Amino acid sequence: MGRQDSPHQRLRCAIKELLEENGYSEDDVRQLLDQVPRGWERHGDLVLFSRAAIYDPRWDRVRSRLWSVCCEKLQCQRLAIGGSIASDGHRTPRVELVVGDHGWVTHVDNKIKYTFDVTQCMFSAGNVTEKLRVASLPCRGQTVVDLYAGIGYFTLPYLVHAGASHVHACEWNPAAVEALRKNLQLNGVADRCTVHVGDCRQACPERVADRVNLGLIPSSAEGWPTACRALNPDRECCWMHVHENVECKPSTTETKRELWQDRARQVCAAMEDLLRHHGRGWTVTCEHIERVKSYAPHVDHLVLDLRCQQLSGGVCGSKTGVTAVSETH
Repeated sequence: MGRQDSPHQRLRCAIKELLEENGYSEDDVRQLLDQVPRGWERHGDLVLFSRAAIYDPRWDRVRSRLWSVCCEKLQCQRLAIGGSIASDGHRTPRVELVVGDHGWVTHVDNKIKYTFDVTQCMFSAGNVTEKLRVASLPCRGQTVVDLYAGIGYFTLPYLVHAGASHVHACEWNPAAVEALRKNLQLNGVADRCTVHVGDCRQACPERVADRVNLGLIPSSAEGWPTACRALNPDRECCWMHVHENVECKPSTTETKRELWQDRARQVCAAMEDLLRHHGRGWTVTCEHIERVKSYAPHVDHLVLDLRCQQLSGGVCGSKTGVTAVSETH
């Protein structure tokens, strides 16, 4: 497809015609066309522009017609304008639906269906590699606690593909809880999941988990004591999957991977202290570091796979003391 036939170029040409028909000056046309978005998110028949696109008040004169042109050229039925994330503790997106009567959309990832309202919930498309990795974990017969379940980003792979016998999913955002319940039904796994509504520090069950998933960035540290209490003391070995944003600007003395490993050792030591505080005599070893993505310049989103083993227990999992590192991007 030639550049002149790209969706952006078709949209730009149609908007240029709209502006000229409505008597905009050449300068206004040129300046406003520079605001036409070059990219967008598509969720089925819904297209989501960023808030930075088409923000100028000079658009007001043609704004209602503008949305119709956008839908026609992008072949969508609904259109939304996104913005920043609200500081409400729920990471609620500031999204305005400008065409359409609802914001519910459905995604399919790795044969798992996720439905959610784009005006109320975020969809973490950048975490697709970690969702695939979770789907491959050996969880058959295990009980998993997902401390920050959201709409089921990791809860569903644990249930649908990894074979977990039961997942306790903790979530405090009412909109995400609604989507999570829909997604459990949609994928036929609602009978193997208990949804705990509220702050996970109060809502999470204790002494039940073979694995705990802590999928919160930039840090899940506030949930670490809760995760330690959730581990099943009747198991010789349990696992935690800890998400962390780690500053990784290499120095003259340490490489990026060494910085990751330094942080992993710090987290292991902190978890051992917490377990000891809760009367658990366990050792904690980081068996694997997974780089999910670059979050910002010199900041990497990592997942630390921590093996928590009772001091009197036998060997569990891979070779003791070995830390593996994977980069997916």
